[in-house]
Amino acid sequence: MTIVQKSESVSIIPAPRPFRGEVTPPGSKSETNRFLMLAALSSGRTRLDAPLRADDTDRFMEALRASGAEVSEGASWVEVEGRGRLPGGSSVMLGDGGTPTRFMIALATLARKPITIDGSARMRERPVSEGIEMLRALGAKIEYIEAEGRLPVRVGGGKLPLGGALEVGRTASSQFVSAVLLLAPRLERGVDLTVGADSLTSPSYVELTIHALEKWGVPVQVQRDAAGKLTRITVPPTELRAASMPIEVDASSAAYFLAAAAIVPDSRVLIRGLPRFSKQPDVACLAAIVSMGASECSSAAGIGVEGTSTWRGVDIDASRWPDGALCVAAIASLAKGSTRIRGLETLKVKESDRVNVLAEELARAGCGIESTGHSITIHPDRARATPVLIDPRGDHRVAMSFAVLGLARPGISIANPACVSKSYPAFWRDLHQLTGCVS
Repeated sequence: MTIVQKSESVSIIPAPRPFRGEVTPPGSKSETNRFLMLAALSSGRTRLDAPLRADDTDRFMEALRASGAEVSEGASWVEVEGRGRLPGGSSVMLGDGGTPTRFMIALATLARKPITIDGSARMRERPVSEGIEMLRALGAKIEYIEAEGRLPVRVGGGKLPLGGALEVGRTASSQFVSAVLLLAPRLERGVDLTVGADSLTSPSYVELTIHALEKWGVPVQVQRDAAGKLTRITVPPTELRAASMPIEVDASSAAYFLAAAAIVPDSRVLIRGLPRFSKQPDVACLAAIVSMGASECSSAAGIGVEGTSTWRGVDIDASRWPDGALCVAAIASLAKGSTRIRGLETLKVKESDRVNVLAEELARAGCGIESTGHSITIHPDRARATPVLIDPRGDHRVAMSFAVLGLARPGISIANPACVSKSYPAFWRDLHQLTGCVS
């Protein structure tokens, strides 16, 4: 099945019978982006095996090429010839990619010639000022081209940032914190980052960045408080050498198939290649889905669930896995009893204002909804199942979440299905192969 036109829609047919199978989602978007940045900063040729090939990562690779890096690719691998410093002198467009945009801004601070960085209309609305001030505090040269605090920006081409001490609080995005930590080994003074707040925003993604640096051989020093929260992260200057890195399958993409099996009684799915204790934040979706009634059937080959006919509402904190909360919210509309999902404050500055979009589309699907800037409460009404065309607002995670809901709630269609290409171009094919329910 090929989906190319934004004007098209797909219809989801409720599963007429249980389904069983294995799914191997594409590579982790989070790992792919982090390793692409480290590869560009390293000396020599790095090989990434099973990376994600989707809009976000492809745009990042194209930006690296345009800025002077050598990037080659095969069917299941990507190689990057690292130069430590990009030659620059380019203009790059990162589309809707929040992580690639912020990582590229950090990389460009070392460029020999300025790099102009821009994004989509939505990306121009998303905050970059906090991160740019962090990089400026380390000595980076960054200029706003149009509006203060917004893309596009002109970066690099001047004195190199030296690094040093930095204090951060609860920022609007953890992506810049990760970008600074990944850049740190190449800075003369490294980075000594102190958390000057109760906790970082989306700390689980910062933990993933620390894990990526350690896998690359960087001796990161971490301090925590009595509750285990990050309080200080020190990344010393380190010679980065090329590496060979396998990439896990994407836990965020896996969540949709776990949920799909969970809501169709007696269905079973195994996500091959995703470890039960992966560092990816959205692996926590498994525990959330099990807490709502599904049975876990993980093995050494990967994680898995078996479906249930008893689906109960829960009250959960999703602050460590906010992207996965969309999928859990959608299937919560099938539960017996209400579900409250907290910790969603970062979702308003994603590809869409996700809490607002969830609230609007779940209400159209028949649910009673209460939402704040950081939470959503879903009151299911299974009697209201009139056909509804979901508008994902161009957001891949909204589209995939409501597609899963359509396996158990009749009448769900998804507009602009091509938006899933941002993270999972083959999503509709894989969902159809597993369930036979995509029209």
